[in-house]
Amino acid sequence: MKSSHLSRRQFIEQSAALVGAAWFTPAILAAAEPAGRRTAVDQVALGKTGLKLSRLGFGTGTIGGNVQRGLGHEGFNRLLRYAYDQGITYIDTAQNYGTHEWVREAIKGLPREKLFIQSKMPGLPDKPLEVIERYLKELGTDYIDSLLMHCMVKRSWPDDQKRLMDALEEAKAKKLIRAKGISCHSLPALGRTAETDWVDVQLVRVNPQAKHIDGPGESWNSPGDDIQPVVKEIKAIRQKGKGVIAMKVMGEGEFTQPEEREKSIRFVMQSGLVDAAVIGFKSTAEIDEAIMRINRALAAG
Repeated sequence: MKSSHLSRRQFIEQSAALVGAAWFTPAILAAAEPAGRRTAVDQVALGKTGLKLSRLGFGTGTIGGNVQRGLGHEGFNRLLRYAYDQGITYIDTAQNYGTHEWVREAIKGLPREKLFIQSKMPGLPDKPLEVIERYLKELGTDYIDSLLMHCMVKRSWPDDQKRLMDALEEAKAKKLIRAKGISCHSLPALGRTAETDWVDVQLVRVNPQAKHIDGPGESWNSPGDDIQPVVKEIKAIRQKGKGVIAMKVMGEGEFTQPEEREKSIRFVMQSGLVDAAVIGFKSTAEIDEAIMRINRALAAG
């Protein structure tokens, strides 16, 4: 009598035949993989913050949030819920994206304790704590897991933003937020992170093709053309135990060729530079592909 046990290859081949598709769902792939293998949807530590988030995050800010808002509320809700069903629990939003309320509606009914919500505050508001209270209402939550000062470009940001930094420290003490940090859009700003104890979390632009990455100019629209200076700064940040999250992994959507996406994901996942990465999605196929490529990169790394 033949054994009923299926090999991994047989399992995948039969699953593919059943669904009649060239791609496998993450659930099927997870069932076929050996236990203990690192995946895109693992819950990973965020530096020394004591917090965990899914290695892959759901971004809501592609082209300033226009791509995600362009899905319409129903489409956005379905896409975020699909991401959650695959194991993506990290959601990245910001005041500038105009997606706080969109996230609130999409996460209704989901267990808040299983989500990691990161938002960002631009500029230097007069009453930062009141702004945070507004964010909480917009997001429909009692706390924000990580709140960042958005789009720092000046090397002098620790001095320029001192009042806001103090307010975010107070918000953390009051448990309105659980971690604080910055998103950088220039090398001068990024270079101050390692030496600034206040920073818990750094969101930084990372891809080996050097598309829309931090450059030497102190301006958000002055990107660099070499990833190595960014890598050097991230290594210094990591040595201080700060949490690091990669953004612009897909070059703001410009990596339209599969080999470009593969190259970037392999670099980000195998470099040891980041704890997690956020990608702005517009379809379930993009989510499936990102999970597949990340899983493959982690297995090879």
